[in-house]
Amino acid sequence: MVQERLFPVGEQSFERIRKRGLIYVDKTAYVYKLANSGATTVFLSRPRRFGKSLLCDTLQHYFLGHKDLFEGLSIAELEKDWIEYPVLRFDMSKCKKDEVEAVRVALSTLLTSYEEIFGRSPESKDPGDRLRYIIEQAHRQTGKQVVLIFDEYD
Repeated sequence: MVQERLFPVGEQSFERIRKRGLIYVDKTAYVYKLANSGATTVFLSRPRRFGKSLLCDTLQHYFLGHKDLFEGLSIAELEKDWIEYPVLRFDMSKCKKDEVEAVRVALSTLLTSYEEIFGRSPESKDPGDRLRYIIEQAHRQTGKQVVLIFDEYD
């Protein structure tokens, strides 16, 4: 008997899709090419409901070195090193239509979560300075390049 696999309707978690055995259109060869292109900044613009958040989640797991989630996918044959990088992901989807102050609070909450891991600058309350300090600390502590992922940036 053939087991039916389900489509991941509305699912944006790469990990849940892979662990539940849901249908996943393998785009990981593009993830590998993007990650190894030498670019320092990449901007991805796609239409609404076109998988941007799922791609961001896939990139996060790739840069965190979660090799097991990629078994059987194209990238498993391409990637040999599976280096774990510090990843800072900013998903602003929950405050898209909020007032400016609500967005500031959401951003501050995200920054605080990373400060708990990498340390907090004693001098600054400015979000840009806080982010800069977190990036510097993450690099100092790991010796690796820091990956920033911004989802729902508008």
